[in-house]
Amino acid sequence: MTDSRTTRKNPGEIARTLGLDGDESRGHRFTRWLVFASITIAALVIGWQYVGDSSSQIQRYRTVEITRGSLTIRVTATGALEPVNQVEVGSEISGTIREVHVDFNDRVKKGDVLATIDSEQLNAKVNQARASLAVAEAQVQQAEATLQETANQRKRKQELARDGMCSEEECDAARAAWERAAADLARAEAQVLLSRAVLDAEETTLARATIHSPIDGIILSRDVEPGQTVAASFQTPVLFKLAENLTQMELHVGVDEADVGQVKEGQQAEFTVDAWPNRSFPASITEVHFASQTVEGVVTYETVLAVDNSELLLRPGMTATADITVRQLDNVLLVPNAALRFSPPVMEEEAESRGLVGSLLPHPPHRSRSNNRRQNESKQQQIWTLENGQPVSIPVVTGATDGVMSELLDGDVREGTVVIVDTLATNR
Repeated sequence: MTDSRTTRKNPGEIARTLGLDGDESRGHRFTRWLVFASITIAALVIGWQYVGDSSSQIQRYRTVEITRGSLTIRVTATGALEPVNQVEVGSEISGTIREVHVDFNDRVKKGDVLATIDSEQLNAKVNQARASLAVAEAQVQQAEATLQETANQRKRKQELARDGMCSEEECDAARAAWERAAADLARAEAQVLLSRAVLDAEETTLARATIHSPIDGIILSRDVEPGQTVAASFQTPVLFKLAENLTQMELHVGVDEADVGQVKEGQQAEFTVDAWPNRSFPASITEVHFASQTVEGVVTYETVLAVDNSELLLRPGMTATADITVRQLDNVLLVPNAALRFSPPVMEEEAESRGLVGSLLPHPPHRSRSNNRRQNESKQQQIWTLENGQPVSIPVVTGATDGVMSELLDGDVREGTVVIVDTLATNR
C-alpha cells in the first residue's frame, strides 16, 4: 500500500506543470492581450485609412476642349400681343339700344354704323328746338318792323321841331321809342342765335344715337345687345373694341431691371406662343420705356416689339416668351461655364501632431475642401487642366456669357486646350 504522503504533490509543482503558475500566468495573459490589442488597432487604422483614401481618391476627370466659335447673348422676357391701334367705342348718350349691326370678327370701314339707340325723345327735342328758332326769327321780324315805325316817327318829329310845331318833350319821346325798338331787335336777333345753338346741340345728340366706326378694322369684342339700356352718366360705357390692323401687331414684354441696360431699340428678337409651340416668330424692338412696373416686388420695364402678322396666326392677348438678342460675338474662344465653376478637392493639413498614441488610435478620414474660398478672396476666375495626370490651375479673364458658354478674353489657353469640368471618383 502506497503512502498517501508520497503520492500527494506540491500544489506549486502542479501549477507549474499545468502552466498556471501565478507570475508566469499573469505575464502570458498580458502578452496575449497586448498582441490582440495591437492587431485590433492596426486593423482599425488600416480600415480608416482605406475608407479615407477611397473616399478622396480621384482616378479620372471629365474634360472638354476649348473651342472657337460664335456666342449669342440673349435676354428672355414674357408679355402679351396687342394690336398696334386698338379703339374702344362707346356711347356718349343714355338710352335703349335699338339695333346692333355688327358682330365679332366683322370687318368694318370708317363711318359704318355699328349700333343705333332709340331716338324718339331726341327727335322730339330737335323739333322743339326748331320751333323755338322759328319763334325767335319771327320776333326778329317783328322787332325790325317796330324799329322802322319808330324811326319814321322820330324823323317826322324832328321836321316839326325845326318849324316850331313839336315840343321838346315830344321829340325826346320819339327818340326813346326808336332806341327801345332797336334794343328789342338786338335782343330778338340774340334769341335767334341762342335758339340755333340749342338746335345744333340737339341735332348733335340725335346724331350720336347712331354709333359709327371711327377706323377701318375688325371687331374684337361686342358688349351690347338690342334692348339693352345704356347709361352714360359719369363714364362712357364701352360697347365695342376694334383693332385697326391685325397684320401688324405689338408685343409688350417686361424686361427685368438686371437686363434692361442691355436692351436697346432696333435689336432683333424671336418669340414663341403656346398656340404654335414649334414655331418662332421674328420681332424687333421699337420702344424701351423709362417708367418701371413693380409686380410682387419684381421691377420690370415695358418694352415694345414690332411683329409682322401677315399670316394672321397671332391674336391679341396671346402670351409670348421673347428671346432678345442683345449681343452677337463671332470667332471667339469659348469655355464651358462648368469649367469655370470646377475646383479640385484638396486635403486639409493636420492642425497639430497626433503623437504616438494618436498615431496608433483609429481616427476618421480627412475631409476635403475646395479652393472656392481662396478663389473668392482673390476674385480671380480660373480653369483647370491636366499635367501628368494632376490638375493645374490657369488664371483667365472672361467676358460675355449665355449661361452655358463664356467668352475668354485673356489667359494662357488656346483653341484645343483640355480643361476639367467634373470629376469621376472610384473606390480602390
